[in-house]
Amino acid sequence: MIKLTTYNKQALFGGIIAALITGGGAFLLGSLSGYEAKSLRTSSLPRINTLCNTIVLASATILALLLTLLSVSSGTKSRLKDEHYKHVLIIAKTDTIVFVVAMVVFQIFNIPITEAENVPNSWYSTIYYVSLLLSAILSGALISVVLMLYNAVTSIIKIIGLGISDHPLIYEDESETNNKKY
Repeated sequence: MIKLTTYNKQALFGGIIAALITGGGAFLLGSLSGYEAKSLRTSSLPRINTLCNTIVLASATILALLLTLLSVSSGTKSRLKDEHYKHVLIIAKTDTIVFVVAMVVFQIFNIPITEAENVPNSWYSTIYYVSLLLSAILSGALISVVLMLYNAVTSIIKIIGLGISDHPLIYEDESETNNKKY
């Protein structure tokens, strides 16, 4: 198990808050009858599919950006601590999970369940709320990934672009440490 840094915890917290807000808005509608839920699911399906497509595209783009981030990280004069690379690894793992889940949810949502005749109307309200819940979770997960990526990029900007030499992700040279003691 990889230990989460403060930055990762903040990003995950931000994603959870976003998921709760987006998911909570859907539940403010109150309870729906099966027919209403079937109608709402039919009308919301194109938007949910668009959301899943956007999340898949964003996740794939973020994975490509991580390669660039690693290239820039390895090209710096400063030696970065393992924590930076573990942070990037967590971003990559989380992003890959979001990518896969978004693809699976997209495929599940494209099952023409509203056109099936043997599905009881009472199931549609559950199907509708599950689809809203999955959409909220996927949105929150992508927000977490973007916040984690933001934290990694700002650290690299501070180290490389601004030349901050006492950043917590930079190894301190042992000879400099010994010279400071004397």
